[in-house]
Amino acid sequence: MSTENLHDREAIDKIKEMVNKIDIGMMCSFTPGSDYPHAVPMSRQEVDEEGNIWFLFSSESETHHNLQSNSKVSLLYAHVGDYNFLSINGTGEISLDRERIDKYWNKMIEAWFEKGKEDPHIRVLKVTPGEAHYWDNKSNKLVTLLKVAASAISGQQMDIGRDGKLNL
Repeated sequence: MSTENLHDREAIDKIKEMVNKIDIGMMCSFTPGSDYPHAVPMSRQEVDEEGNIWFLFSSESETHHNLQSNSKVSLLYAHVGDYNFLSINGTGEISLDRERIDKYWNKMIEAWFEKGKEDPHIRVLKVTPGEAHYWDNKSNKLVTLLKVAASAISGQQMDIGRDGKLNL
């Protein structure tokens, strides 16, 4: 595996590419008084041009409660079938931005909010990445598996993928 650190626009583009491809990641917030994070699956609504990741969620959730006392979050994305993984640490900012709620509203979101788009518990969460790390392969799954097998048989290291820091 080779290392390829990306910076600025390239790093933002990589985050955007991977989050849009994987979509649902585990969002970890930090529970007051606990040594362990609270993790829930979350579907992104958008990755904007600055690399911020936007979500809709409920003010009744444990995630919302946790963010009231600690704005730090971790997002973990995995596409096991393609050997693509992304880890993001950043800060969360909660708002009641009606324009974004209207923009992101869809049938999937509707299923989570019984009172519809006017549900008083809908909140917008903006996650601003502070640090990120990715792992991906350079080819499709079949080629990667063949390279792994060839490496195992021959004893020679083959470049099966890359990893790196995403410096925003």
